[in-house]
Amino acid sequence: MHTTKLELLRGTLDVLILKALVWGPLHGYAITNFIRRQSDDALLVEEGTLYPALWRLENKKLLEAEWGLSENNRKAKFYQLTPEGRRRLRHEVKVWEAYATAVGKVLGVTQLPMPEEIG
Repeated sequence: MHTTKLELLRGTLDVLILKALVWGPLHGYAITNFIRRQSDDALLVEEGTLYPALWRLENKKLLEAEWGLSENNRKAKFYQLTPEGRRRLRHEVKVWEAYATAVGKVLGVTQLPMPEEIG
């Protein structure tokens, strides 16, 4: 099956990172792997995009990080959600669901709507 590589809309990466961390701490490669797998390889996050986003989220106190060992015993920085990060994720999911619904309504139109009557 042919997959289309999609460009991430501005702001999308942050919410995807927050979602990846819902189940517990992950290092950078595991975060990108989660996003890639869950999107059926449509969303590929490059290191040059990921790490500035992680830094930004950490600065906003949505994530915290600590050094640990990865599965292959390499030193890696593990990121986890803060309570504020969990709140932000819940909010952003609602925003994305509303956005997707609105776009879906526009794209789902199959005939030109009647003009509204001018009263």
